[in-house]
Amino acid sequence: MEGNLTKGPILKTLTKLAIPIMASSFLGTLYNITDMAWIGLLGAKAVAGVGVGGMFTWLSQGLVSLARMGGQVQVAQHIGRREQEEAHGYAQAAVQMSALLGILFAAVVLILLKPLIGFFKLEDAEALAAAFSYTKIACGLIMFSFLSLTLTGLYTAQGDSKTPFAANLVGLAVNMILDPVLILGPGPFPRLGVTGAAIATVTAQFIVMSILVMRIFVTKKENVLKGIQLFEKIPPKYVRGICKIGIPTALQGMAYCMISMVLTRMVSGFGAEAIATQRVGGQIESVSWNTADGFGAALNAFIGQNYGAGKMDRVKKGYRASLITVGVWGLFITLLFVCFPEQISGVFFHEPTAIATAVGYMIIIGYSEAFMSVELMTVGALSGLGKTHLCSVISITLTSARIPLAILLSGTALGLLGIWWALTATSVVKGIVFVMAFYWITARMRNSK
Repeated sequence: MEGNLTKGPILKTLTKLAIPIMASSFLGTLYNITDMAWIGLLGAKAVAGVGVGGMFTWLSQGLVSLARMGGQVQVAQHIGRREQEEAHGYAQAAVQMSALLGILFAAVVLILLKPLIGFFKLEDAEALAAAFSYTKIACGLIMFSFLSLTLTGLYTAQGDSKTPFAANLVGLAVNMILDPVLILGPGPFPRLGVTGAAIATVTAQFIVMSILVMRIFVTKKENVLKGIQLFEKIPPKYVRGICKIGIPTALQGMAYCMISMVLTRMVSGFGAEAIATQRVGGQIESVSWNTADGFGAALNAFIGQNYGAGKMDRVKKGYRASLITVGVWGLFITLLFVCFPEQISGVFFHEPTAIATAVGYMIIIGYSEAFMSVELMTVGALSGLGKTHLCSVISITLTSARIPLAILLSGTALGLLGIWWALTATSVVKGIVFVMAFYWITARMRNSK
């Protein structure tokens, strides 16, 4: 097996696994930031259109987490119990379910494209056209992303985070080359604008998926992904096992996105520049949440294997080390956002009014970065224990509070800033509640022995 996470120094073992995952997550951030930087040259209206289209790719990530999280946790726990045949069965089922979900999501979005885009009530024709162009391509070929994410989770469950990192590094290089060529059309190349950005992103996702698949066949090491058959019937017990873990996570991710869609519709009342700010601000913010999510993925595999092996002391020590590491990173991002908002915003916006709107977002949202980072890391930890239902309840309940809070605050003199404060306030509360939940769960497990 690629990596046994139940032995060895805890911090060293966790860090060795986490660094490539965090680097892969950072590469994912660079994907998005690269797109936004080039699209920003087309103007705030193009950014707003891509922002709306990006909502649906975000929604898809919630759906694919059913197969990814369910498969990753089950595989990690069965590896910890040294049940390799069961681990292989769950890995195959996760890949098959991921492919099926990707096809279904693409079909639904393409069939319902007009009413889905219409929900956001974009008034500007240029922004509306950009939303249609980007969504058709990015969501129509979403299966490449689905399979990449699920395979990444399954590699991680085995303690191999280097392969996904290498695949994502190649994908980023391709994306960075294609973006300016396809978006701006220098020399003999056609200027495709937003359509070019979507093509560049999908091409990079296809390459990442291809590398992860090829690695299965060329590696000589034991791998639960070896011998996977896409068209075999999935045994019901594997479907049930994956759904038991994955459905709460999927509901949590999709509910989070749907709540953000409602907030985006509220933001649209303040103009295209406000939507563009929310979109770009979210991509900039992903520097912290992608990194924390990556560390959470490493912690998920670490806790899954150790929980499966009955080593709760390693579980708790691993969480404490992660809490400190991710908390410090979040504080660093807070300082960056609060102290240098003009410089960061100026990279993506070129109109003075758009920059001013973005600065307000960066400062307010910056105060919540440490809490949000801790929240995402703890979700990974609790999911490794199989407590995805609890994560779902906490996240959906507190994230839903953003809507009435945003309505209340935006109706005051704060206006648009009130929506940003609603995001920050709920993130702070969620970070605190999730940490308390982890210690409560582990204390109950210890007392029940």
